[in-house]
Amino acid sequence: MNDRTAPPERRLDRRIPLGCSASILLRSGEAVPAECVELSVSGMTLRAAYVPGEQEVIEVMVASPGARVDRPPLVTKLQVKRCHALGDGRYEIGGAIVRVVG
Repeated sequence: MNDRTAPPERRLDRRIPLGCSASILLRSGEAVPAECVELSVSGMTLRAAYVPGEQEVIEVMVASPGARVDRPPLVTKLQVKRCHALGDGRYEIGGAIVRVVG
């Protein structure tokens, strides 16, 4: 019998699972393809083949979820709070939204 319990949830805002396509927009003008795994009012989790610097602020563009909603993409500045390897050349990046650009 496994007696482990899940750690307490530390996030204050409800996270909504998305699975939407996204892009990390680099200062060089290059866009790195990403997936927005979940989103909340204050943050998001991405998966991408990009390793951000600690506390780096990145610009992220998240597409509307599938064909369900015909809206322009969400563009934010995201301050990286965590990043770990997924083992397939991609990384899971979690961060706090510091500004909504568009």
